[in-house]
Amino acid sequence: MAALLFGLASGASAQPGGPDPDKVRVRLGPLWMNPTISLTNIGIDRNVFNVPDDEGPLRDFTFTVAPNTDLWVRLGRTWLVGQINEQINWYQTYASERNATNEYSLKWSLPMNRLEFHTNIAYSSSKDRPGFEIDARAQRKHLMYGGSAEIRLLTKTFFGLTYSREGTLFDETAVFKDISLHDELSRKSTTSGLAIRHQLTPLTAFNVNLTQTKETFDYTSLRNSTSRQISGGVSFDPFALIKGGATVGYRSFQPGPDLPPFKGLTFGVNLSYAVFGTTRFSVNSSRDVQYSYDNTQPYYVQTAVQGSIAQQIFGPLDVVARAGTSHMAYRDRANAQIAALDRVDESRSYGVGVGFHMGKDLRLGFNLDHVNRYSAIASRQFANVLFGSQITYGVP
Repeated sequence: MAALLFGLASGASAQPGGPDPDKVRVRLGPLWMNPTISLTNIGIDRNVFNVPDDEGPLRDFTFTVAPNTDLWVRLGRTWLVGQINEQINWYQTYASERNATNEYSLKWSLPMNRLEFHTNIAYSSSKDRPGFEIDARAQRKHLMYGGSAEIRLLTKTFFGLTYSREGTLFDETAVFKDISLHDELSRKSTTSGLAIRHQLTPLTAFNVNLTQTKETFDYTSLRNSTSRQISGGVSFDPFALIKGGATVGYRSFQPGPDLPPFKGLTFGVNLSYAVFGTTRFSVNSSRDVQYSYDNTQPYYVQTAVQGSIAQQIFGPLDVVARAGTSHMAYRDRANAQIAALDRVDESRSYGVGVGFHMGKDLRLGFNLDHVNRYSAIASRQFANVLFGSQITYGVP
């Protein structure tokens, strides 16, 4: 692949979909790269296994190393865009919690006269907590590939067809609360749909999507489901003043037998905004269906909001404040023995940090974060405090 890309790649001027030439740190012929590295959470985790206070939380010294690289190779008038993301979590005493995550992705867009083709593929191998619900660091693999074809109907309006295929496979040894995650959550999903995209400005697009998703579980057919969703949203180019995107929609989720369906609002927000280069706001929010490891309550509707504000005080000194909350509303299987009917778990987090910029891309920071989870089931509650330092290079 490398030989082919280097052979097809041409000059290095900027094109739509490519990087900002002024911000690219490394250039090796036609290959452009932006490497970053973070050494975070260098400190104490006071509740390594997320257990309630009456079970005696254990503490340990820990740190996380995350080297990441953005890649671009120009192919004629287009760019092949790649990402390599890695994360290594190390614990001094509890070796079972040491883990590594590797993620790789490629994207390619081919604009033609009235047609545009987009393709992407992503693969990850990870051993971490799959979300807010599961506290075990579960080994699993994930593969996603898909694409779309768009035709220009008007000067700035495109109509397209979309397709994607995903597969998640948990390791046979992945267990949480004596339940096999391999048997309960290994699955495949296929999504197809129609899309309309209107380019409001060169840096802003409005999208409408109509999709259908079928999910098939490898070892438990009772979890199989079909979803239909209509959504609309706005997306901003990385060069825009506001970065990211926001989507809101309506989803009809039809699970297997003995389970109530879900019909309601969904949304996803990932936005950041910088003011005069000294103040940065960011918000991440989502609402959608998620699968649970527990077969008696096989899915829940999760609503999560996280936000942060970073302010440069003077010179190289900055401070950061962050907070987040997540609600998990479980759906009960009929005629099952359930510990807490119609249960709603909640997690809350808040933290502060201070940082010193040592040059253009290097930052030394100190952080303090507090996390709580509340539940009607006592064993699912916990509190944790994490404090430590971090060093980042090239991270915005």
